[in-house]
Amino acid sequence: MAKLTRQLLLENPIDQYIKWQKDAFEAGGHKLSSMALATTGLEGMPSIRTVLLKEVTKVGFVFYSNYNSEKGRQIQENPKASILFYWESLERQVRVSGAAEKLTASESDEYFQSRPRGAQVGAIASPQSDRIENRAELEVRYRSIAEKYEGVSVKRPKNWGGYRLLPESFEFWQGRSDRLHDRFRYYLDGAGIWVIERLAP
Repeated sequence: MAKLTRQLLLENPIDQYIKWQKDAFEAGGHKLSSMALATTGLEGMPSIRTVLLKEVTKVGFVFYSNYNSEKGRQIQENPKASILFYWESLERQVRVSGAAEKLTASESDEYFQSRPRGAQVGAIASPQSDRIENRAELEVRYRSIAEKYEGVSVKRPKNWGGYRLLPESFEFWQGRSDRLHDRFRYYLDGAGIWVIERLAP
């Protein structure tokens, strides 16, 4: 039976996340790029969806989106957000909360140019989160844009790019029998040092 103790935890929570991500990869069957992203705009209604995690660095967690999408509008109104990773076969869960900031234009440009051409065209064609009449409307837009860029490189639209979630707190959850799970929270103190505490399940 897996367990999690204070002695097993690394001092830096991003290092601990990377360790668990590696464990999940080695266990197989996990979509490591998937994470749930929760945002809340000014109206106060939470919204959650699955997005692709593209990079983890010492600074934070990177994902990309249309800035005019629901998530983009909510982040503009309230940058506080949370992400969730769940690896069922390992009975592990990680929650991360913090503020989301836009990547620089050059960072977004570099990633956009690495995407498949179809995904580049799709990013321009889709008015993400807006109402459309039917799929045919979307397909017509896609074909029109594909024709426009035929034979030339596709330029990143200004309303599309990356975000970086800057962590302020982490929670690592390890499932145990009898629902007496192990939970540990990391949070930043006033000096910017990560503090670790055990939580009741």
